[in-house]
Order: sequence, then C-alpha cells, then structure tokens
Amino acid sequence: PRSPAQKLIFNRVNGKRPQVLLPHASAPEECYTAAHEENVRFIYEAWQEIEQQLDDGQRGESVRGPVQYVEKTPNPRLKTFVPIDLEEWWAQQFLAKIENCS
Repeated sequence: PRSPAQKLIFNRVNGKRPQVLLPHASAPEECYTAAHEENVRFIYEAWQEIEQQLDDGQRGESVRGPVQYVEKTPNPRLKTFVPIDLEEWWAQQFLAKIENCS
C-alpha cells in the first residue's frame, strides 16, 4: 500500500514573510513598496478583528457584529463539492518546479 504524500505546510509568523535563506545571486529579491506593506497590514488586521468578533459572537459575548453566511437550502449540485487546499496546491507546484529543474 502506498503511503500518502507528505504535505508541506508554510506557516507565517505574525503575518510576516519568512526570511529566504538562499544566496542573493540565485534568486532575485522581491521588493515591496511601503503602500503595499500598508495594504497588507490593513487587510490582515481587519481580518483578525472580524475573526475575533465572530469568535465573541459564537460565545454569546457580542450582540452586534459580523454575521457568518450559511445557506438555508444548500444547492444539491454542490453536495459533492470539495474545496481546494491552496497551500497543498502551491506546495505541489513548488515541488514540481524543483523536480523539473533537476
């Protein structure tokens, strides 16, 4: 029996990109503008606030706040729908590029 493929997990610490340990000559360094960094920080902090409000609402601590949408009558055609795991997909793409280069 084949064992399942190992799953790569990419974790970000405090929402920050991990430092790349490759020499600068082998890969071009990504540059982000201050505006880009500000936009990313704004979206990250806003999303964290929404998640906190949702958690508070589930515990009954918040009277008003965001409402999580739930289908009252789900579409029967979506019964077999399986969402894609983007982290797994990106890991597979990453490994495929490595294998193609060697």
